[in-house]
Amino acid sequence: MDFNQLVGYFTGLLIIKPDMAPASLLPTAALVHLLDAILCGVIADHSRRSVIGWTIGGLIGGIWALGVLFVLPAKKDP
Repeated sequence: MDFNQLVGYFTGLLIIKPDMAPASLLPTAALVHLLDAILCGVIADHSRRSVIGWTIGGLIGGIWALGVLFVLPAKKDP
């Protein structure tokens, strides 16, 4: 497994489009992670979780962090 395959499977892009060119994989992965980070921040804010923590988690973890955030229940009022 080379670096491009590792990045492709970590971001989920090779599952969606297995014939993606290696030259477009990294810019696309960076854009997808940026959008995942924004979504994580918005969803974390609505479910009363740490916005900064989940935004950073979405930037690093991408779709996997977003998936975890979707399955977590909303925090209740203290």
